[in-house]
Amino acid sequence: MSDDTSPTPEPAAEPSAEDIFEQKAVRLAKRDKLIASGREAYPVAVPVDTTIGALREQFAHLVADDTTGQTVGIAGRLVFQRNTGKLCFATLQSGDGSRIQAMVSLAEVGEDSLNEWKEFVDLGDHVFVSGEVISSRRGELSVMVTTWQIAAKAILPLPNMYSELSDEARMRSRYLDLIVREQARTTVRARAAVNASLRNTFTERAYLEVETPMLQTIHGGASARPFATRSNAFDTELFLRIAPELFLKRAVVGGIDRVYEINRNFRNEGADSTHSPEFAMLEAYEAYGDYHQMADLTQELVQKAAIAVSGGLVVTWADGTEYDLGGQWDRISMYDSLTAASGLAITPQSSVAFLQEHAETVGVQVPLATHGKLVEELWEHYIKPGLTRPTFVMDFPVDTSPLVRDHRSIAGVVEKWDLYIRGFELATGYSELVDPVVQRERFVAQALLASKGDPEAMRLDEEFLRALEHGMPPTGGMGMGIDRLLMAITGLGIRETILFPLVK
Repeated sequence: MSDDTSPTPEPAAEPSAEDIFEQKAVRLAKRDKLIASGREAYPVAVPVDTTIGALREQFAHLVADDTTGQTVGIAGRLVFQRNTGKLCFATLQSGDGSRIQAMVSLAEVGEDSLNEWKEFVDLGDHVFVSGEVISSRRGELSVMVTTWQIAAKAILPLPNMYSELSDEARMRSRYLDLIVREQARTTVRARAAVNASLRNTFTERAYLEVETPMLQTIHGGASARPFATRSNAFDTELFLRIAPELFLKRAVVGGIDRVYEINRNFRNEGADSTHSPEFAMLEAYEAYGDYHQMADLTQELVQKAAIAVSGGLVVTWADGTEYDLGGQWDRISMYDSLTAASGLAITPQSSVAFLQEHAETVGVQVPLATHGKLVEELWEHYIKPGLTRPTFVMDFPVDTSPLVRDHRSIAGVVEKWDLYIRGFELATGYSELVDPVVQRERFVAQALLASKGDPEAMRLDEEFLRALEHGMPPTGGMGMGIDRLLMAITGLGIRETILFPLVK
């Protein structure tokens, strides 16, 4: 927003460390002088009675040189100012990015107050102003200031408001990113809208939201490497959870037939454009449901979230690309699609040696190869790069899915799907394994993998098995990454969708 008399400034180079050091010294001196004079640099409160956004909405009809006769008290961060002899123009910005012009004139505030403004107020300061709402001669909504007060003195200068922060700076200092970049603020609002939409959809379906432990004595619920820590109080090793699954299933055993949780998971693995060591996860379970019903639910959750953020099912990504999340999404068989793409008859009965030989032929490396791992890696090699539409990939190998029920009609596979959107896995869903005898066998098989050096293999969880032995009804389950859902809707990378991502 420009002031009444000058154009928008040209982008400038970022200040050097020496410049910042000098500016900090000057601002600290101003702070000390303010306090020494009996005024406050950080008052406990200022008499705000409205917001900048509300004023912009209320007085959007004003034309140039209009007056309202209405006096308001507002506060915001000073993001632009130009001081002249008898009139100072200032732009105040609220936390949501709304801006308004404040005009500090000799005629309204007096000589002493005007001089103090020029002496003490810097870019980045939070400032309270009170005065009449007007429209300037150029039609800029403004407050003609009669009184003002510093609400919080900024000791460090803002970055250049007219140029992009570097990717590293955005990640390390997200608070600055939020101040200077509208997209950062939009992403935070989008994430809040997504979470609200998810909760509304679950409420409509009579689900209950619960919270389960993040510190666990046995890590489980997914194949992943955990973070380990130690409890001094209990003198025992603990793990940050990799998934809430085993506790949510305990809730189903206990009679909470429709249950979900939105919370944090932690996996001690690599970080890239689609993976973060700490991430937000949604998991949900429905008694007397199966993986088909959970696919229907997941499509509804994603489509309603897209509408909440974008207003429709055709979303526009950050690079301007449009992506259609509408319609009924495709459902394809993992084995059938792999057979068609590879030209080989790949079935649940295909031997490890046969699959290993073909994997080596096409350059696919699979450490600690099993039938299931080879099939999944080959599928990713052949099929994943060509997926463009939202697609449910159905029916996975049994040995890579130890918590999933055997397929009701196809031997050697389980009733599991993965949902791919925008080229990455967004969600997964199961017909849950509820037979405690078979579940124990699967856990033992995982323990054997762990003994052979697989760091992602699950451990045998006797307490979970004991819960299953009390009887768990037929159940469908699903899990979806919240960060990845934002990626699918906005087109951003995972670190952009997380408010404060982990950085080295």
